[in-house]
This record gives sequence, structure tokens and C-alpha cells, in this order.
Amino acid sequence: MERQTEFQVQCPFCGEHIWMEFYPEDGQQQETIVDCEVCCNPILYTVTFSSRGETRVTADRAQ
Repeated sequence: MERQTEFQVQCPFCGEHIWMEFYPEDGQQQETIVDCEVCCNPILYTVTFSSRGETRVTADRAQ
């Protein structure tokens, strides 16, 4: 079974829904900062790929 790599997250600033792609081969735990496509504020994405095939993606305001 192939893991999901595309995730819809909500901007913590403006509430817009944004699609992001993350790949398990880039690491089990990842963090990246990307500006929102709508309001241009920096979003800190944290992604965790578990060994059981579960994925957790969070989007927080970057400091």
C-alpha cells in the first residue's frame, strides 16, 4: 500500500486550506517553513510518518 503524500492543511493565520506534499523518504519526522499562498505569513509544518503507516501533519504560526 502506498502512503499518502499530499495533505490539506489550514493556514493558522487566515484559515485558508492549502495542499502540501511531504514524502516519507525525506525522513520520519520533518519540519519546514513555507509562506501561505494567500496571506503570505510563515507557516511551520511538522510532519511525522509512523512505522505503522500513519501520518500526522500540523500547521502552526512560525516564530
